[in-house]
Formats: sequence, structure tokens, C-alpha cells
Amino acid sequence: MKKFLLVYNPVSGNAAFKKKLDGVIESLQRRNILPTLYRTRQNDSPEEFAECVKISGAEGIISAGGDGTLHEVVNRIKKFQIDLPVGIIGSGTSNDFATHLGITDTEKYFDAMAEGKIRRVDLGLANGKEYFINVASAGVFTGIAHEVNARQKNSLGKLAYYLHGVNEIPKFKSVHFEILADGKIFETDAFLFLVLNSSAVAGMKKITDAAKIDDGKLDFLALKKSGPGKLLSFTKKLFSGQCIQSEPEIFYLQAKTFEIKSSERLTSDLDGEEGDDLPLKIETVPDAIKFFVP
Repeated sequence: MKKFLLVYNPVSGNAAFKKKLDGVIESLQRRNILPTLYRTRQNDSPEEFAECVKISGAEGIISAGGDGTLHEVVNRIKKFQIDLPVGIIGSGTSNDFATHLGITDTEKYFDAMAEGKIRRVDLGLANGKEYFINVASAGVFTGIAHEVNARQKNSLGKLAYYLHGVNEIPKFKSVHFEILADGKIFETDAFLFLVLNSSAVAGMKKITDAAKIDDGKLDFLALKKSGPGKLLSFTKKLFSGQCIQSEPEIFYLQAKTFEIKSSERLTSDLDGEEGDDLPLKIETVPDAIKFFVP
């Protein structure tokens, strides 16, 4: 029987995972996977997590929660150099990396875990200290995850982000960005930027065709300065799930490293979690971590 550590966030999404927990355990045990439970809580220590991995004798780690929970798990794995594959049970408001991997049928995905179906993927590293699995960003929209309260997220889900974002459009202000990408300097006036590892962001399945999680590169997209009418039209297109990489409103680059400076103070966002203020140095870490894949 294989041993896995099941890390679950009891408040992610609509806080419904707790009700599914027994069914998940039964499904795993049916596949000869014995889970040890680790319940996340505020201010628990990374050292405690690492000790639990060691004591459990885990051969794999499952993250049950949203992108923020996965972000925390990945950073703790890298901090303690834990070389174990990671599985995902997407139970948050937004589960973008699980969406990108194509995890739609949990039972089939558990089969893949039991079979040891694994893929190595890249990570992004911000300012040499914090990893991100999916996206680093700054500007308008990107702080919405921190501004939408838990009650709204649990009751409205992704719609809460959309409604909050549309309400903020009249207040949008562009910022001048200077981007050093693999040693080349670029400049643009934009409302926001995204540095992507995968193609799925904020519940949108594929905003770019170019992003790949194992190509040793990251993709930079900035929403260029434009008038309110164009911006509203573009926002509708964005939230409808269309690929936006080639749209005239988008400034696009692909590189292994980025250094991003802004004309005004901006706080970055890493996988929905608050990061450092700009300037931000970002590098690709190739083949950084293993994931169970369907």
C-alpha cells in the first residue's frame, strides 16, 4: 500500500471539501493508497509540514484546495527539498493549474496517481525567494483576490471576481512598465501584466496558445493602455475564455528571465497570494517539481 500526505484547506472555495473528505479517503484506499491527513491553518509552520511529510513516510503529496493552497504546498516542498510528486484536488474558488493539467474526472485522476503517472514541470521564482506555479502579476485586477471577501467568494465563486473587477473599471489607471527580458529592454504603458507558466488564469482556460509548463520559459502579457470602451469590450472577451495573446491590446513577450519595474508603487501577486512590491525579478526554474497527471 502506498502512503500519501493529503494536505487540505478546510475553508477553500465554498468550504465543502470537509464534506467530501470521507469519500476521498475511501477512493484512495480502494486504490491501495493510505492517506495521512494534514489540515492547513493560519500561521502553521513550514517546519511542521516538513516533519509531517517525514513522519508519514509519504511517497506523494496531494493538495486539496485552491491555487493558494497549492502555492503554499509547492513552496514548502522546495524549501525543504522534498522530491515527491504532487497531486491536486481542486476545491478552491479558482483552480487554474488543475484546469491546465486537464484534471476533470477525480476518479480517473486517482487511477493515474495509483499508477504513478508523473510529469516534471517548470516553476517561476520571484526575487530569488518565492516560487509560483501558475502566475505572477501586478496592476489592476490582480489585487482582486485580496479584496473580494471570503463570504462573496464562497457564495458567488468566480463570479465574485468578475463583478468586482467590472466595478473597478472606471478607476483604472495605466502604469509605465520597463521590462528586461533575457537582457533586452522593453517599455509599455499598461493596466496590468501577467507572467504565466500555464495558459489558465482566473478561471479562464486558455488566454494564450504559447504558454507551456515544461518549455523552460515564461510568458509575459501586459494589457496596454486604452479607453474605457475598448477596455470593457476587451474585458468581456477575456472573461469569455478567448485566447488574447494576439489581440492589439496585448503586449507579449516570452523569455527565461524578467526584471519588471513600474513608474508607481505596485504590489505583486503570486498564484493569488500577495508578493513583494515591484521591482520584481523573475526566473524560470526548469523541471523543478513533479506532478501527477491524468
